[in-house]
Amino acid sequence: MRRVGILWCLGLGALLGAAVVLGCKSAPELTADQAQALIQAEYDHRAPAGASVTVSELGLRQGYTAKFWTKTKDYPNKYWADFTLTDEGKKAIKLSDGGSVFQWRPDSADDKRYAVVVFTAVAHPLKAHDVQEVQDAVVPGVATAKSASFTESVNLDGVPAPLVEIAHNPNNKLSSKRQADFSLENGAWKLHSIE
Repeated sequence: MRRVGILWCLGLGALLGAAVVLGCKSAPELTADQAQALIQAEYDHRAPAGASVTVSELGLRQGYTAKFWTKTKDYPNKYWADFTLTDEGKKAIKLSDGGSVFQWRPDSADDKRYAVVVFTAVAHPLKAHDVQEVQDAVVPGVATAKSASFTESVNLDGVPAPLVEIAHNPNNKLSSKRQADFSLENGAWKLHSIE
């Protein structure tokens, strides 16, 4: 009889344990692919913006060869010049001042560090890729959170090949490491913030 009582208590304990386990809801899994999709959806909803491209001396020659600009004025010192965007250049490039002429003003004829910044006229959202392992995180104001680091890159799809080549010159930074935080809301993961 004592054995039956022990078995009955063990069975009741197992039932109570199962009820407790079933009563607790665990957070759904958030994979790296799902995290990347959430980040990319955010980028896709942002207003389009052109990419910043630094044009160094090498880029100046590449743009001239690609017929994005022509030299319209030389200065007496022989290393300053004004360049005007061609019709083809105006389709691919926007200047920060909104005009069509940029001024090349290096400090000397040997100044290899001088550069100007132009913006791609073709605007696309950023790209998220290489999402690292998603981990539990502590995010202020969020009860259940996860985070993951990822690479954010400038999207040059549709940009003319010569401008893509200029963008890949050493002075340009086309990607950076970022971190995304996610929050569990109503049983589903949402992108909380990108840092």
